Amino acid sequence: MDNQDILQRIEALVDEEHQLREPAGSGSAGGDSSDEDDNSRSERLARLRQVEEALDQCWDLLRQRRAKAKAGEDPNEADARPVNEVEGYVQ
Repeated sequence: MDNQDILQRIEALVDEEHQLREPAGSGSAGGDSSDEDDNSRSERLARLRQVEEALDQCWDLLRQRRAKAKAGEDPNEADARPVNEVEGYVQ
């Protein structure tokens, strides 16, 4: 996976994140957020968490690849780090 592939993955995840953050029923069919049942809301929130974690991993991998390239190393040696490691970063 090269930098362009990672950026495309990030773009797709951001699009999905935006869709998941939209209130239920705000699509073309109309309705309001009360139309969403608890099970659907729970599934949507779980997927949102997965998307957020995947985004953090992608951004971390991209930063690793860029740092390796800048240091004259092979960016293909960078690996995606586990979610618990990436999520534990202090910003």
